[in-house]
Amino acid sequence: MSSIDRSREVGVTRSYEIRTYGCQMNVHDSERLAGLLEDAGYVRAPEGSDGDADVVVFNTCAVRENADNRLYGNLGRLAPQKTKRPGMQIAVGGCLAQKDRDTIVKKAPWVDVVFGTHNIGKLPVLLERARVQEEAQVEIAESLEAFPSTLPTRRESAYAAWVSISVGCNNTCTFCIVPALRGKEKDRRPGEILAEVDALVGEGVSEITLLGQNVNAYGSDIGDREAFSKLLRACGNVEGLERVRFTSPHPRDFTDDVIAAMAETPNVMPQLHMPLQSGSDPVLKAMRRSYRQERYLGIIEKVRAAIPHAAITTDIIVGFPGETEEDFEQTLHVVREARFAQAFTFQYSKRPGTPAAEMENQVPKEVVQARYERLVALQEEISWAENKKQVGRTLELMVAEGEGRKDGATHRLSGRAPDNRLVHFTKPDQEVRPGDVVTVEITYAAPHHLLAEGTALSVRRTRAGDAWEKRTAAEAAKPAGVMLGLPKIGAPAPAPVPSGSGCGCD
Repeated sequence: MSSIDRSREVGVTRSYEIRTYGCQMNVHDSERLAGLLEDAGYVRAPEGSDGDADVVVFNTCAVRENADNRLYGNLGRLAPQKTKRPGMQIAVGGCLAQKDRDTIVKKAPWVDVVFGTHNIGKLPVLLERARVQEEAQVEIAESLEAFPSTLPTRRESAYAAWVSISVGCNNTCTFCIVPALRGKEKDRRPGEILAEVDALVGEGVSEITLLGQNVNAYGSDIGDREAFSKLLRACGNVEGLERVRFTSPHPRDFTDDVIAAMAETPNVMPQLHMPLQSGSDPVLKAMRRSYRQERYLGIIEKVRAAIPHAAITTDIIVGFPGETEEDFEQTLHVVREARFAQAFTFQYSKRPGTPAAEMENQVPKEVVQARYERLVALQEEISWAENKKQVGRTLELMVAEGEGRKDGATHRLSGRAPDNRLVHFTKPDQEVRPGDVVTVEITYAAPHHLLAEGTALSVRRTRAGDAWEKRTAAEAAKPAGVMLGLPKIGAPAPAPVPSGSGCGCD
């Protein structure tokens, strides 16, 4: 019996695994890819299978220098498994697929499907076509075919969700390849966005994150400069929506009306991720960033005046071509002045196809490494000092799932404060579910988390917790699918939120 016939055998259900790299846009896309596959009859492979699924999808990022090596290394490790398992398929999508196109199949001829950032909705069709025709399918669309949020979804969380409000980017930062891969900015209509938010809240979601490459540039495509602040205020009128976040804004587009909307809309959280990239005016100019140090610090000052308890985080690139010691000292100066709650720091990564890759005065790697270590040490010191200010405060936490790796051993649970700080708290006597809200007093601060070691002051059961409980019960009741090939040992949870808020390109 051929692999095609076996894949269509009565009672056989094909499993899938998705591996996600890069920014939140990719995480959101992966949820849509999962939804598309499940809509087409696939089932998610059990946790821990590590490539032992019938379909393995790589959703790639092209921003970091080692992205190519990481992908081809992972593809190489799957090649022997694919040889042993008739009918297994491998698909590569995302930014690196959009960039490399036919190169992927040439370097890894065992790949079955290559698709880009603009046509993720085609994945099930391409997999079927590759199976029928028994040859690789490479299909890269040059423009967006459908907003990710309009496609089926398999959300990783029952209580929190991404909502894409725009795709693409109109900026020309010299270090970034994203605009070439994601295209020009295209905005969704406000009514479509709010309809999706309403639908999500109806399903039990209580927290949404508005998502865009430059999220606060929203409105440029529809001709309304205040569209983003209006959208934030409109989200404030959605009954049952407890928390609204957004990422990532650009300092160029961060206007006073946005600050006012954040301060005056109760469910918009006191949190801001504002990419800095460099504190040096000459480096910012070379990066083609359309703000300077004074403008950046001015925004921070206004936000803190309007929202005193706001936690501000950032992205910083160290070692951009031509960066001098004086330039780097200016970055350290901004870090000291801004007192970020956290900074996602990146060593400059040369990417072919970007203007910065061709610039002279590339900074030696050992110099970049030394500066990077100094920056990390300074930020660790500031993060710890800022977290210590939280000790003694009473905070409402939304209970999270899977964020406390040691929770089982410590008999604690974990949750996110309104400003998105991670808090580990003593497990209450009563049942607490992800999505429920717990009020605690902070007793200890570490650089990257807080502790609430006393008894919880209150526990509030929520519709979001109900939604988590309902979904968990439904998944537990699902019959196991009949898989092809070797027995499954599980698959790592796809689409974890990246360690950094961005990928250095915001």
